[in-house]
Amino acid sequence: MNPFRDLLSTRPDGGALQDLLNRRLFLGRGASALGSAALAGLLGQRSEAANASSGPGLPSFPNHPAKAKRVIYLFQSGAPSQMDLFDPKPQMEAQRGKDLPESIRQGQRLTTMTSGQKSFPVAPSLFKFAQHGESGAWMSDLLPHLSGVADDLCFIRSMHTEAINHDPAITFCQTGHQLAGRPSIGAWLSYGLGTDNADLPAYVVLTSFGTGRRDDQPLYDRLWSSGFLPTQHQGVKFRNIGDPVLYLSDPAGMSRGMRRSMLDELAALNQRDHKVFGDPEIDARISQYEMAFRMQSSVPELTDLSGESEATLAMYGPEVKTPGTYAANCLLARRLAERDVRCIQLFHMGWDHHGGLPNAIKGQCRDTDQPTAALITDLKQRGLLEDTLIVWGGEFGRTIYSQGALTETNYGRDHHPRCFTVFLAGAGIKPGMTLGETDDYCYNITSDPVHVHDLNATILHLLGVNHKKLTYRFQGRDFRLTDIHGELVKKILV
Repeated sequence: MNPFRDLLSTRPDGGALQDLLNRRLFLGRGASALGSAALAGLLGQRSEAANASSGPGLPSFPNHPAKAKRVIYLFQSGAPSQMDLFDPKPQMEAQRGKDLPESIRQGQRLTTMTSGQKSFPVAPSLFKFAQHGESGAWMSDLLPHLSGVADDLCFIRSMHTEAINHDPAITFCQTGHQLAGRPSIGAWLSYGLGTDNADLPAYVVLTSFGTGRRDDQPLYDRLWSSGFLPTQHQGVKFRNIGDPVLYLSDPAGMSRGMRRSMLDELAALNQRDHKVFGDPEIDARISQYEMAFRMQSSVPELTDLSGESEATLAMYGPEVKTPGTYAANCLLARRLAERDVRCIQLFHMGWDHHGGLPNAIKGQCRDTDQPTAALITDLKQRGLLEDTLIVWGGEFGRTIYSQGALTETNYGRDHHPRCFTVFLAGAGIKPGMTLGETDDYCYNITSDPVHVHDLNATILHLLGVNHKKLTYRFQGRDFRLTDIHGELVKKILV
């Protein structure tokens, strides 16, 4: 059976096929009329949102003067244990091994990993805490390097979320929704603000595997997806092995002139198709071809560390020259920031410590402590911290009670969405402060709760975007990163 032959045979003149083509043209041109935007970021132009919102009375972006030009989001995938790093509870030593009181748990949701436990023994942290800097920020002895920059950091101890399992929780942090399919925060920033560097993507993603748990939860490319936004706004993930981006070199026998000529002819064909069908993805295709061409020059220069001083390399630690490590990615993040990449995200896996936490978290902190402190110091020394926003945190927190057996030297912790800690630094952030408090068991928030939507709203605000105005109409509804929620965390803003 040949559907095209059958279709053509319905009328001697092939009219059925012509009717089909007419419908395609109608739908394609209709899609164009509904707002296909042309080549955002191709030559460092205005954002697509600004182009689409250029009518009288409609918002343009940025909405207000921005404190930050760019954001570096250091996402600690797997959920760091807040009471072992930033939120000390020394009074819990007197409760060691005792069951978590029902008055504290209040019937709150548990994961299936601990819901069947007969008891919930309190597991005080084995690590020592001290106050650091003039701010007196509390940090554990697992973080000696970050302790040295404590006065540059702003801690939020009162973060909370609805999601209780990893993938929905990470997806929620990234997209404002637990179900996959919506645009990530970096894609929203690319769409709303465009790019200041025509030779690199507006949104770059770097990943690394931690030594705390090498078989930790996987990450999926949809976490930096553009969702229903035009495809050119998706994050570009740099690889950990080999060339950061595939096909940086032209094939044997092809000169740069030949490549340029081929792309020009291909662009002409795509532009012709766009005039006929009005499909915005054709614009995205042209944009991506052009970006790939420019990245063949910009990426090798970006990743060439030969110009970095030995002092700088030593500051980031011994793994800085090993591609794909957290240290190497932190240095690369600084180099991307220097080149005005809008959103840089580092995902570091290995924080999912259901068992064997004391040894595992030591490994994670060895991975991340020195490079994170070095990144902040390096940006500050170069005058970049004043217009760069740093965000460090995971998808939720950890329980005070032990998952599984509790011993004098070992314990595990289950997922806990009710309270966790993140920290920020840089542009527009009050340095040397701590916001929010949790109860004695680090189980419930007692002051200044901050939701994930609030954090995302504040990130957008610092980049000059009113989170309520950055919207995109899809399937008959206006969507935004914060959905119908989100309030600015004004207490942490300068």
